[in-house]
Amino acid sequence: MTGTPAPGAVSVLAHGIGAQHDLPLSPFYAFAGAFTALFVSFLALGLLWSDSRFRGDRAGRPLPDAVRRAADALATRTALRALGLAAALAVLLCLLLGPDDPDRNPAPGAVYVLLWVGLVPASLLCGPVWALLNPLRTLHLALCRALGRDPAAGPPPPPWLGMWPAAAGLFAFTWLELVAPDPASATALLSFLAAYTVLHLAGAVRYGARWFDHADAFEVYSRLLGRLSPLGRRADRSLVVRSPFNGLDATPRLPGLVATVCVMLGSTAYDGFSDAPSWITTVQTSALGRTTTATLGLLAAVVLVAALYTLCAGATRLISGRFDHPLTAFAHSLVPISLGYLVAHYFTLFVTESPRTVMMALGTDNPAPPEPLLGPGGIATLQVLAIVTGHVLGVVAAHDRSVRLFPPGRAVAGQLPLLVLMVAYTCGGLALLIA
Repeated sequence: MTGTPAPGAVSVLAHGIGAQHDLPLSPFYAFAGAFTALFVSFLALGLLWSDSRFRGDRAGRPLPDAVRRAADALATRTALRALGLAAALAVLLCLLLGPDDPDRNPAPGAVYVLLWVGLVPASLLCGPVWALLNPLRTLHLALCRALGRDPAAGPPPPPWLGMWPAAAGLFAFTWLELVAPDPASATALLSFLAAYTVLHLAGAVRYGARWFDHADAFEVYSRLLGRLSPLGRRADRSLVVRSPFNGLDATPRLPGLVATVCVMLGSTAYDGFSDAPSWITTVQTSALGRTTTATLGLLAAVVLVAALYTLCAGATRLISGRFDHPLTAFAHSLVPISLGYLVAHYFTLFVTESPRTVMMALGTDNPAPPEPLLGPGGIATLQVLAIVTGHVLGVVAAHDRSVRLFPPGRAVAGQLPLLVLMVAYTCGGLALLIA
């Protein structure tokens, strides 16, 4: 997070990876290595991977019966719902009763670090965990039971709605995190959480609990990242161990999917760019004012990511011919790229600020964050590897989808726009780290 923060811990929260522009990394070797990795993987896939190998939600090896029974047990799900609700109530009490000082109140860290950043490793390890912890689902369930109503009752949401509410919710949250004048203040967090709760409970009352599946921003965020988890559900709902590529291949092609992933990518890119001295000067001196200028910058980052992907989808269709859902057909390949950006930008923030937040929650007043696990060189290497690995995984996912959709003569050629897009995203991501 790299907005213009309030003093104290907000500055730490907002600059979790330190001074990116001073990382000890050779731009030549970073860009050359990234381009080589992408180009070699593209050539290797074109020569050696002629048939689709991913089977989406049909793939996976079932876990032992005892593990599946424990995971699906009512007691397990009830305990997780209670844990999520208790954590939400604790954050609410801290915001209402605690000091309005992020150095002494764990609530901002709980929202921006434990929830937003912590969902990344949690979803990668365990799948879409927020669906089990989501306190809004628990509140909706309690409300339905109090009224004697079936939580699933209600018409399905309109098909055109898809993931658009989640895309809007993610943009609103990242605006709060990166643009709002005082993102860690109790007033800002309470206002966002109250509006978010009312809107989504209203949606759940209208459409039933299925509303959260594709509309709740944090559930969709966790579900998309959980596509890369080794744990997943087959189409028959069995809990299985699977290749993350199969989970990724099963990403539903819903309206708003592209917008959601582009918000994830664009907001993280803006986070890195907003730390640049030139942008800080622009924001501080703009005649439009800091908030308006920063909002336009965040929106421009998301629109740029989406425009590049849309142009790529159009070029792919021109080269390969007509195919179903050209805009969403390859959107799943952006998920590992987004993951790479998230790891690169927020790794140090998570490993330093999450223990500090927990210590504050346990009663320590203004604790010092632990020393980073890696030095500047290690952080730089991790960041570059995360971005390059995410793009290589995206190339693999896109190639498998391409050989499934297109005839053999057009499968490789149809990926050229995607390769150009991956190179552009990679160069942009690396430039944000080392420029």
